[in-house]
Amino acid sequence: MFNNIGWPEFAIVGFILLLLFGSKKIVELARGLGESTKELKRAKNEFSKAKEE
Repeated sequence: MFNNIGWPEFAIVGFILLLLFGSKKIVELARGLGESTKELKRAKNEFSKAKEE
C-alpha cells in the first residue's frame, strides 16, 4: 500500500504539518507519542511477566 512513498513525499507531508501546527506543537505531539509508546512497552512487559508466573 505504501510501497511508492519515498523521502520526498514524507518531506512534503512534514512541511505541511509544520505549516498547519507550528514547530512547538509538533514537538509536543512527538513527545506525547514517545511517552505513550514507552508506557505501552512497560505495560506489555508487565503483562508478559504476570503471564509467566
